Amino acid sequence: MEELLRENERLVHVVVQRQCWGGSEYSDLIQEGQIGLWRAIVGYDPGRGNAFSSYAWKAIRNQVWEAVRRSNKTESWMEGEEGGDNLGEIISDWQREQVGQAIREELECLPERLRQVIELAYGLDGQGPMSLAGIGRKIGVTRERVRQIRNEALLLLRLPALSLRLRSLSDQASRSAYRHALSLNRTWLGGRRGKR
Repeated sequence: MEELLRENERLVHVVVQRQCWGGSEYSDLIQEGQIGLWRAIVGYDPGRGNAFSSYAWKAIRNQVWEAVRRSNKTESWMEGEEGGDNLGEIISDWQREQVGQAIREELECLPERLRQVIELAYGLDGQGPMSLAGIGRKIGVTRERVRQIRNEALLLLRLPALSLRLRSLSDQASRSAYRHALSLNRTWLGGRRGKR
């Protein structure tokens, strides 16, 4: 167990450094993260299909969040009802920001045309989502071709190499989630082959 703690100590630092914890002391968060790592080592079951690092990441993050929540609650109590940020809102905002950043990073890996169609279809360009026909008019292709381009982009975005960070943030990094994504890809590819 001590060897596993030593081998994964860097993971604790990475988790703590990638978060925004407000006024909490770094050394306190590292200590909480090590407690989370210890709990991950004790509770890890390789038979469930999760990588240890993904499992440990969540355990460390949750332990640190809990410590920050306790700290904020104590500070709120000491300061009275006034002041203090709502930790739930902070965490929720942080998660939205991280997911948005992960999506932007994934989209940067796509060819320009595929990225443009995804941004227009899902409103990621700051505008509202557009219909396939509207996108087709904008880029000068048919609605059906836009659907094909969108599906090609989604096929690429579901690949583990591109989707790892986003899957980790949305708790979709398990083997069953990957199997489901592969099944969606096979279904789409099968339908595409049938039309040729």
